[in-house]
Amino acid sequence: MAILAPSANLTEHSATELARAIRSRETSSRDVVEAHIERLERMHARINAVVVDRYDAARADADAADARVAAATDPDELPPFHGVPCTIKESIATAGMPNCAGLVSRHAYRCSENAPTVQRMVDAGAIPLGVTNTPELCLWIETENRQYGRTNNAYSAKRTAGGSSGGEGAVVGVGGSPLGLGADIGGSIRIPAFFNGVFGLKPSPGVVPSTGQFPTTNTEVAAKMLTIGPIVRRAEDLWPMLKVIAGPDGIDPYMRDVELGDPADVSIAGMKVLLSENTSYINVSRELRAARMRAAEALERAGAIVETTSLKSMKKAMELYLAVLKLEAGVSVADLIVAEGSAAVGLRAGLKRKGPHTRALRLLLMSEWLTGKMPQGRFRKAIAARQAFADEVAGVIGDGVLLHPTHPRVAPRHGQTVGKPWLLTTTAVFNLAGTPVAQVPLGLNAQGLPLGVQVAAGPDRDHVAVAVALELERALGGWVAPSDPS
Repeated sequence: MAILAPSANLTEHSATELARAIRSRETSSRDVVEAHIERLERMHARINAVVVDRYDAARADADAADARVAAATDPDELPPFHGVPCTIKESIATAGMPNCAGLVSRHAYRCSENAPTVQRMVDAGAIPLGVTNTPELCLWIETENRQYGRTNNAYSAKRTAGGSSGGEGAVVGVGGSPLGLGADIGGSIRIPAFFNGVFGLKPSPGVVPSTGQFPTTNTEVAAKMLTIGPIVRRAEDLWPMLKVIAGPDGIDPYMRDVELGDPADVSIAGMKVLLSENTSYINVSRELRAARMRAAEALERAGAIVETTSLKSMKKAMELYLAVLKLEAGVSVADLIVAEGSAAVGLRAGLKRKGPHTRALRLLLMSEWLTGKMPQGRFRKAIAARQAFADEVAGVIGDGVLLHPTHPRVAPRHGQTVGKPWLLTTTAVFNLAGTPVAQVPLGLNAQGLPLGVQVAAGPDRDHVAVAVALELERALGGWVAPSDPS
């Protein structure tokens, strides 16, 4: 059995390994929690990701966890993440914490209870360290708002951390938390995980309840595109964390009873691994194409059968995706911000730089106003085409997996994605199709920025995507800890 490295390296182990070491009294929950708090405090100036902490409460929780270990007759009966720290996306309700998603008018709001997914993590023994930053209303892939400011990439303060779970991506990426709870409606788990060099999983629709999120969706079609899921630094934590947070909560009406498989039962040998081609109008960079090929070759060495497949329908999928959000979200962004206490933003005011709203949200409001002038029949036709697209993607993947770019480029400099919705195409297609998909880190490029690839599996075959993530981590190394600030 592996022996943990000195305490300075406690911020590099998986949550599963840390929990084992705590149960065996090889280390203590207090030492593990202190190591992660120290890491977060040291890296805060670089990333600005934990927006409200509960460090003192976490220390008390850790002491209680250690006392429970000392009193346990059989420590192996303790919950899976006993005494291990975690972090939570601020838009997912955490008792005593804010839940404004960067909307200034909601800054005073405090949660009275945990969202079901947060409570399940706590019941599994995890200790929340705090809540992490999001874009305003979680509506873009760069994490910035007027309430908490901008979050930077784990590897470069000049680069974006992504969004909307950008705070989680940055925190896990710097080693400040082994486990992060994020949410994904168009890439909001996978893009931050990719930009910050860690693992992320968008589960199949209806596997994890969305109860307790702000903002959320109100219709079945849109709800199938939004899901809470894990962001982790080590692949072995993806499945244990999904099992903890999965299952109906009696509140979310779109939950299903899904029997999850087991990654341990998946054989890479003989698996069909597809490389997508002709899927985007935006050329994917050479270095990311090369990284994906290295991943394919690693799976081929493990016995997989690698093929290429053309998915030209993905080029038009972004129009379908935006149409679904437009007609199925249940409320307009303009109405939502007014309902939450913000002043109405007119078209002319939306062009102004000053005020409580970010440029990304102002551009979104303008786009919402413009699309409201378009013929609605066009949107309804796109809605009708969604199921056909989902069926096509599921049919192509079958029992295998699809290796697909997470983003056309490595983490961009701040501001370079704003106003460019087409950049979501590589991730949003899987929300539209309703398939599970894992983001897998593939090392760093020559500039020290993370490379990665998405692994999409068929509906309700989440365990297959995770099994491939585990194999790629074994073969290629997975997360690389960033250097400390100089």
